[in-house]
Amino acid sequence: MSNTIHDRPTVTQAQSWTSLPAEFRRPCVSEHSLNQKRGRPLDSFLEGPIYVADLDLLFVTDIPYGRIFSIDSKAQWTLLLEYDGEPNGLAWNHATKTIVIADYKQGILDLNVASRELQNLAARYHGERLKGPNDLVISTNGVIYFTDQGMTGLQDPTGRVFRLYPDRRLELLVSNGPSPNGLVLNRDETALFVAMTRDNAVWYVPFLPDGSVQRIGRFASYYGIGGPDGMAQDTEGNILVAHSTLGTIFVHRSNGELLMKITSPLGINTTNLTWGGASLDVLYIVESESGTILKIDWHCPGWLVKS
Repeated sequence: MSNTIHDRPTVTQAQSWTSLPAEFRRPCVSEHSLNQKRGRPLDSFLEGPIYVADLDLLFVTDIPYGRIFSIDSKAQWTLLLEYDGEPNGLAWNHATKTIVIADYKQGILDLNVASRELQNLAARYHGERLKGPNDLVISTNGVIYFTDQGMTGLQDPTGRVFRLYPDRRLELLVSNGPSPNGLVLNRDETALFVAMTRDNAVWYVPFLPDGSVQRIGRFASYYGIGGPDGMAQDTEGNILVAHSTLGTIFVHRSNGELLMKITSPLGINTTNLTWGGASLDVLYIVESESGTILKIDWHCPGWLVKS
């Protein structure tokens, strides 16, 4: 990573690792594809990757069919759970040793991997149903930050970002987001980066010492039909942003400078990413519509919340 501030960003390509097996593909129309894909049939739409070191497993969601899969180090797929929902983002709760799910249909759910039991953590705010949660991240003290995207966009910039405390108290942080999507905390947890898909930008949301939001700004801006989706961070503080319709992961230094582009060899729908491997130095990228997991070796470990 020797680029100077005047150098052009490095461009590299990820490689295909594994794809959803044929026996799990369902080439039909679902409630999700009717509402969000204009009725276009989808055999799957993968999202929300997380690697759980305790289990040495990568987990992904399949939004249209309410499924969560695990993938082992030999690229063997197992259907962990199928339920009446539209699971998107996943996060490992280091305190409870459970997977937390941002589910568009059901709200924020908690999954016990061993028993495969689901528990609802949040479905309403001030009595009203959530718009449709998209992604989430969990702080070192067990606070869940999640985006409530629904069908918001530039025509309706009312997407929200919430903070959910372990006692189930729900706090609204952002209420004017045009399609809030992926999010990541900075390393000292004093600010939140939020992908605003329909604004084609990543917003920077700093916190005051009491936890309230200070002055929100744009960290990075993009182009294209879609926009930024999932995000990750490495131990150097670089912010990695998956763009949903450019087939590209944009890598930014902590000051926003564009450092690198990682491209997909398959398609344009690079929607999310996570760290894995024994040293957390493998970047896994979801290429959603092809149902493929890409990977690339990284020069430093990724940054994940530690208990």
